[in-house]
Amino acid sequence: MDDFKNKLVIVVRTDIKLSPGKMAVQVAHAAVTCALESKAKRPRWFKEWYNEGQKKVVVKVKSREDLFFLKERASALSITTSLIKDAGKTEIEPGTITCLGIGPGPTPEIDKVTGDLTLM
Repeated sequence: MDDFKNKLVIVVRTDIKLSPGKMAVQVAHAAVTCALESKAKRPRWFKEWYNEGQKKVVVKVKSREDLFFLKERASALSITTSLIKDAGKTEIEPGTITCLGIGPGPTPEIDKVTGDLTLM
């Protein structure tokens, strides 16, 4: 049973080729960036998420446009977001947007944006 009331979701593009290690690093960038931004801008949400164990969920979308659509939906609900652009030093072109962090925040709020997405 899931006892978490809060979560942070990272949305990864499937239309670009990322090795498992590269994907893990991009997801980590999104999680850290969102957590730090949330701590500054939504301290209550951050504290609740942090204190209950920092649930993170990784889901997928098919395109860059999907990420921007989700970012707009989250922003309209005042949920912290972070688009991650790769530096391009290893596998992909510089500036490629790889993933989007959303949250942390209350699960019902986050689910308004990501609740219909499939796990990675």
